[in-house]
This record gives sequence, C-alpha cells and structure tokens, in this order.
Amino acid sequence: MDSLAYWPNISLSTNISIPYIGKMELSGMDTSIYGSFIILIVLAIWFHYQASKSTTQTLPAQDPHFRKFQMSFFLVYFIVLFTDWLQGPYLYKLYSQYGFESKQIAALYIAGFGSSLLLGTFTGPLADRFGRKKMAIGFCVMFSCCCFSKLSHNFYILIIGRMFGGISRSILFSTFEAWYVHEHTENHNFQGEWVSLTFSKVTFFNGILAINAGVISNVFVETFGFGPIAPFMIAIPFLFTAGLVISQTWGENYGNTKSDISQSFCEGLYKIFSDDKIFYLGVVQSLFEGNMYLFVYQWTPILSPSKPPLGIVFSCFMLCMMIGSSIYSILHAAKYSAGQLLLLSQVLGTISMWICMFSTSNDHIYISFLAFLILEVAIGIYFPAIGYLRTHIIPEELRANIMSWFRVPLNILACGGLIFLHNTYLVGSYHAIFTICTLILSIALLSNIRFNKLYKRKLNVLDDNSMFTNVKEETT
Repeated sequence: MDSLAYWPNISLSTNISIPYIGKMELSGMDTSIYGSFIILIVLAIWFHYQASKSTTQTLPAQDPHFRKFQMSFFLVYFIVLFTDWLQGPYLYKLYSQYGFESKQIAALYIAGFGSSLLLGTFTGPLADRFGRKKMAIGFCVMFSCCCFSKLSHNFYILIIGRMFGGISRSILFSTFEAWYVHEHTENHNFQGEWVSLTFSKVTFFNGILAINAGVISNVFVETFGFGPIAPFMIAIPFLFTAGLVISQTWGENYGNTKSDISQSFCEGLYKIFSDDKIFYLGVVQSLFEGNMYLFVYQWTPILSPSKPPLGIVFSCFMLCMMIGSSIYSILHAAKYSAGQLLLLSQVLGTISMWICMFSTSNDHIYISFLAFLILEVAIGIYFPAIGYLRTHIIPEELRANIMSWFRVPLNILACGGLIFLHNTYLVGSYHAIFTICTLILSIALLSNIRFNKLYKRKLNVLDDNSMFTNVKEETT
C-alpha cells in the first residue's frame, strides 16, 4: 500500500462544489469520529485476540525455526514499510511550502507513478536475474536518494527524486515478497500454507506502523518545529539500518537467471497471458489496488466540509485494516480458502463503493465515512489473501518479474486518476467518481469468481494426482 497517496493532507481534491455543513453537524461529526475510534480500538484488540487464539495451536506457531525466520524478515520489512509511511503525511505540505501550485504538485505525483510504470517494471526481471537481496539493498539506496532530493527547492531535482521513489516502490512491493517466498518454500522447506500467516501479520502490523509513523512525523514537524522536511531526513538512518541488516543477515536468491533481461521481461508478460489463473489474479490485484488510489484521492475532500480530525480518521482506517487482517486469520484457520476470502474482500469493497455512489450524491457524510471503514476492512482481508495466492500461482523463476507487471495497470489507473480528477470537464460529481469505482470493483469481483473456478480446478487435479500416487505406492 502506497502511503504517499493515503495520508489526508496530500489528497489532491477536485473543484467539485460541496455544500456547507453547519456547526451542529460539525461537532456531531467530531463526536462520531472519536466514538468510532474508541470502538475500533476495542474491536481491533478483540479480533486480534481471537485471531491469536485460532493460530496458536497451529504447527507454524509451535515451530521455533519458522518463528525465527519470520522475525528475520519482519525486522527488515517493517523498517522499510515504516520509512514509507513516515514520508506520507507531509509530502504535499513540503511541496506547498516550496511554493509549488496544485498542478505542479500533481505533476510531481504523476512523475512518481509514471516512473514506476515505465522503469519500475524492469526491477522484477533484474531482481530475478541478478539477485533479490541485491535489489533489496538497491531499494534502500534509491529510497534514501529520494529522501535527500527533498532538500532541494528545484522542481527538476524533485522530479528526479519522485522518479527514484516510484522505482523504489516497485521494488518494495515485489522484490521483498519474492525474496521471502523463495526462502520460505525453497531454502527452508516450510509448508506453503504458512505463507498466509506471515502476510496476515504484515497487514496487521502495517496498520500499527502507519499510526506510529504519523505520530512521530507530527512530533518532529509540529512539536519540535523542524518543518515538513523532518520525516524524510528521519527515514534515511532507518533505510541505512535496513540495508545493513539485509547485507549481513539475508541470503541471496534468484529467479530466472538463464534468459537475458529483455527475454525475461517478455517471458513474464507471456506467462501472464498464457496462464488464465495468473491473468485473472492480476486483473483482481490491478483493479482492486487501482480503486484504492482513486479512493485515497477523494476521502479527504469528501469529509473535509465537516472539519473532522483527519489524523483520527486516518487512524480509524488503519484500525479497520487491522481488523480485516484478523478476520482473515480467523476465517483461514476455520478452513475458508484464500480464494474465498479474496472474494469476500471484493464483495465488501464493491458494497462500500456502491454505498458511496448514493451517500456522496445526497451529501450523507456519516454514511460515506461508514462506507470508507467497510472498504478498509476489505483491504485488511485482501492483502494477506492476495499474497497467499500469488505464492501458489506465480512460478518461482518469474515471481518478481510478474509481480512488477501486475503493477503496470495499477500505475496507469493512478496516473489516469490524477489527471481525470483534476479535469472538471470530465468529472462533475463524487457520484460519477464512485460509479467508476463501483464498476472497477465489479469487474474485479467477476474476475475473482472466474479465478476461483480455475484455482479450484487446479486443486482438484492436484488432489487426484496425489490420490493416484498414494494408491500406486500401496499396490507396489
């Protein structure tokens, strides 16, 4: 999840007119937000407790080697996720302080997404060919350069910094997972089913990291008065530490090392279109996460007329994501398949956007807020489910390659969304925006249904082959 689009004070609003809401409703909104925050804290703790109970008796929870391996991954991955969240809250404010106008700031964001689209796609084949550990260290270096670039007031240097950031995020959301899955399944020979436990924990603690990053950024920027540049400078020593830990503790692993880069690049794309399961899973990922970007550009301007405490609103979102992660763990332990849980996330997301179609057209801000919370629960279920399925569907030798390709439509949607939402001739209301979001998630939902049928057929074939092998061994 890209934090740079998620934080409230960097959402890029359109020129859509929003009706005035009176003082009584404003105070009522504050009460609702703080009340929701308290309730969600209780629910997050309760669901996490239930999830812990449902997984404590499982084999992975009792395996000290697995827990040690998990912690070695978490140590690095949580640090780099933390640095990503650190930079989100004050990026827009930093650009504004430098004197850039809204359209120039939008161009800076588009530069980040565009570089991820045009250049970041090559990071997957490079990681598979030359080593995922090397690419992870490269991420730490490149993301540090992105942070250093914020010291400059020069627009073109900031553009280059955004390009570094876009490429870095392509690495962050492909190479790290590819390294972990290879180590988990190939080097340590842990069961593939255990991967979902790791991704579920990542999603849960990602919410905690996001909230803490927001608090720390606020303390250094506002309380200590270091200004909006502070979070970017704080991120650099964390990135240095992560790079050092990777170099000292991670082993190297590879994907496809036989083909050259251009051939490997094409092989990943060919594999997506030749394997229906990978194709439909990629459609689900691209559309669901693309919808997330459209949502995060809009939630602040929709809620802003009631002047809610945006930091608390964001914390509510993160708590809902943590609840969704715990729901995934509970249901997965109850033998619901990852495909079914991915479908559940699509259903909840579609319902959320459908509610927003009507709540925003009638200015029901409270209902819109509730719909946003439902979407965040869906996101919490989605990430561990999609991570588990990618592990079982994407071939190991092309893992980082294909995951980079999955981000291409996502970045197109993100760039298109920024352009679309700033064009008042193309979009005239929030109702129109959420109609598009509902359509996008409806397509993702149908693709998920098709994927589940194909995936179930594959599992049935594997079960039949396993049964045949057992019978053959018994007869011999």
